Amino acid sequence: MLRVAVPNKGSLSEAATEMLVEAGYKQRRTTKDLTLTDSANEVEFYYLRPRDIAVYVGEGTLDVGISGRDLVLDSHADADVIMGLGFGSSTFRFAGRPGVADSVKDLAGKRIATSYAGVLQDHLAENGIDAAVVRLDGAVESAVQLGVADVIADVVETGTTLRQAGLEVFGEPILQSEAVLIKRHGVDTPANGMHQLVRRLEGVLIARNYVMMDYDIRAEAVDAATAVAPGLESPTISPLHRQGWVAVRVMVKRAEAQRLMDQLWEVGARAILTTDIHACRI
Repeated sequence: MLRVAVPNKGSLSEAATEMLVEAGYKQRRTTKDLTLTDSANEVEFYYLRPRDIAVYVGEGTLDVGISGRDLVLDSHADADVIMGLGFGSSTFRFAGRPGVADSVKDLAGKRIATSYAGVLQDHLAENGIDAAVVRLDGAVESAVQLGVADVIADVVETGTTLRQAGLEVFGEPILQSEAVLIKRHGVDTPANGMHQLVRRLEGVLIARNYVMMDYDIRAEAVDAATAVAPGLESPTISPLHRQGWVAVRVMVKRAEAQRLMDQLWEVGARAILTTDIHACRI
């Protein structure tokens, strides 16, 4: 069976479970369950701390896992990213009191507090900066006020917590992170079921990012409409009972759907509808 590591708690847990359910896999009913066997799909799921998942996968104890890109890099585990999963986005940045620094070049000799020491040390090394890394498990934004550090490096979402602590971000982002599917580095022969898992997750991403668009249009205007919305390969066109008219079906990006509906209307399309896609294979 394919052995898959899934976050057991935190911001990645619920979204990972939801995506696996959409992909057709069974998932645990209570957070007390540490494992679950999906016999129909020949998969065993193990619910672990997100920070530990890359280690288990990197050691080959488990075949694949879902974790954050930041956590994978921070662990220095022997694991490779297979694909991004489209959720859990975050930005890792420097922050400090106003005027303390403008870029990573200003951090030489300073103390930097973080919960992601591996990511930070790699970034400092890449930029040739010699600074002291102060490893903390949480509440990093308090480190400057308490005199533990001169600046911090942490995940920034809205920045509200930083402002409350009298800090502001500076410099370029250290890392853009998201949830990722990982496997052990150097494994040439994928475990049984891995290709199926990847295809299913890819199908979920496409279903989330695309909608099916249907519309009616006069046959002579099909080329103009197809130029507006060509679809992934080409649209499906069927004749209507009304002479000279056809029905067109095409996949379009969800984010562009409203704009495309306006453009299709302008070239003569009518009865334009969009419907969600629940599953697909491309």
